[in-house]
Amino acid sequence: MDALYDIGMIRRSCAENAMPSGLAEVLDEFHRQQISYCYWKSSRRLPAVFAGEGDIDLLVARADQHRVQVILAERDFKLFPSVADRDHPATLSFLGYDERSGQLIHLHLHFRLIVGERLLKNYRIPWEEVLLTRAILHPTLPVRILEPTSEAVLLVVRACLELRRVDLMTLCVWQATTRKFALDRAALAARLDRTAVRDLAAELLSADLAELVADALYSGQPLETWAGLRRRMQKHFAAYRSYNAVEMRMRSAGRALLWLAGSLNKHVLLAPRPWSRRAPGGGCMVALMGVDGSGKSTSVSTMRAWLGTKVDVVPIYFGTGDGRPSLLLRPFKLAMPVIRRMLKSKPRVASHGKASGPAPGLLYSLLLMVWAAAVAMDKRKKLAAARRGTNRGLIVLTDRYPQSQIIGFNDGPLLSRLTRVPHWLRRFEGASYHLARRLPPDLVIKLVVTPETAARREPEMDPAVIRERIAALQRLELPGARVVCVDAEQPLEEVIRAVKHEIWRLI
Repeated sequence: MDALYDIGMIRRSCAENAMPSGLAEVLDEFHRQQISYCYWKSSRRLPAVFAGEGDIDLLVARADQHRVQVILAERDFKLFPSVADRDHPATLSFLGYDERSGQLIHLHLHFRLIVGERLLKNYRIPWEEVLLTRAILHPTLPVRILEPTSEAVLLVVRACLELRRVDLMTLCVWQATTRKFALDRAALAARLDRTAVRDLAAELLSADLAELVADALYSGQPLETWAGLRRRMQKHFAAYRSYNAVEMRMRSAGRALLWLAGSLNKHVLLAPRPWSRRAPGGGCMVALMGVDGSGKSTSVSTMRAWLGTKVDVVPIYFGTGDGRPSLLLRPFKLAMPVIRRMLKSKPRVASHGKASGPAPGLLYSLLLMVWAAAVAMDKRKKLAAARRGTNRGLIVLTDRYPQSQIIGFNDGPLLSRLTRVPHWLRRFEGASYHLARRLPPDLVIKLVVTPETAARREPEMDPAVIRERIAALQRLELPGARVVCVDAEQPLEEVIRAVKHEIWRLI
C-alpha cells in the first residue's frame, strides 16, 4: 500500500467529490487494514461511477476476500446473489444505501480477473498479483486504481475478448460500448509512452503480441476491428477458458434467451420469476397502504425504479381502481364506463362517485356479486404470486393489501355491502381474505395524510368517506407484519426517503 496514503485525505476528497459516506468509510477501512485491492476498469470514467452512474468493480486479493466481506457487512453493505445462470464463483455483488443521495452503491468484487461476453465471462486473465502490486492511488479520489500502463494493456485484451457481435447484450449497446473503449484508448494513448506499453505487454503476454498490442493502442484504428489480434489473443488465453468454444457458445446462447425472457418478464409479464439478482436471505414483501391520494402508486413506482436496476422486483396491484388491471379483471374494467352510466348512484361505502343512502338495488346487487367473485379470485391469484416471489428471492412491492378487519372498504370484502347473498358466495369471497391473513407482508408502510389533503388530491371522493377511511386505516392491524406509519404530508422527497429507509432496513 502507498506509504504516503493519508486517511484524512480520504475524508476531504470524499466531501469535495460528494462521494457517498458509506463508500468513503469502506475505502478508509480498506486502507487501515491494508487490503490489497484496486478499481480495475476505466480510470477515465471513475468520477461518474462514484457519482452513481455504474458499478464499482474492485479487484481484491483472494487472501483478503473474507476480511473485505466483514468490512462491508459491518457498514451495512448487503450481499445480493445472482441467479444461477448469471453467477460466477469469483465475483460477489454487495449493495449499500446512501441516505443522503438516496442512491444504491453497487460494489462488484472480483477475486479473479475474469473477462469475456457480458453474460458469460469465459476467460480468466492470470494477472491479479501483478496488477494489484502495480496499482496506484487515484490523483483526486481516495481509491486505488490500475497503474496506467497496466490499464492500457488490459484494455486491449478486454477489447479482444469482449467486443464481439455474437454477444447479444453487447450488440444491443454496440455503439455506446465501442465508443467507451475508443475514448479510454485515446485517453491512455495520449499520456503513455509506447515503449513502456510494449515492454509490459511483452512481460505479461509475449514479444510478438506486445508489438500488436502497442499498434492497437496507438494506431487510432477502432479496437473492435483488429480481427487478427483478437484471434491470437483468444488463442493465447485458451488455456484459461472456463468452457471450450462449443460449450461456451451453447451456454452463451442459452443465457441470452434467458436474458430476453427476463427482460420481457421485468417490463411486461411481471411473473414471480427471478432473472437477475436476488435479495439476501430470501425474498420479502412490502405493502404500501393508504387512502386514495396518499401516494401509494407513486411510492411503489419509485421504489421499483430504485431497486429494480439492481435487484429482481415484482410490483403487485391489489386494488381495483386506476392501477394496472390483471387479465381476469380487464374485461370488467373495460365494461365499467357502461355500467357506471346504468347506475345513477352507489351505496355510501363506495369510494368514488355520488353517494346515496338507499339500499343497493337488484341490478347493483347482481353486478356486485359478479364483481366481488372476480376480485376475490384475482386477489387469491396475486397472493399466491406474491408468496411464490418471496420464496424465490424476489422483492415484492404491493400497492394495497387485502384485509378483512375493516369491513366494506380499505381493500376489504365487497359483499358486506349487500344484505342478501348466497352463503357459498360469501365463503368463496372470504377464503381470499383468510389467505391474506395467513400470508401477511413482511413490512406494511401506511402513508398517512389528513382528510383535507386527500380531498384535494381526490376531489371525486366523498369527504365523509375520506374521514372514515383515514380513521379506519389508523386502527388497521396486520398480525405478523411490521407496520410503519409515514407522514405523507411531507414533501415527496422526504416521503420517498422515509420509505427507502424502511425497505432497506427490512432487506
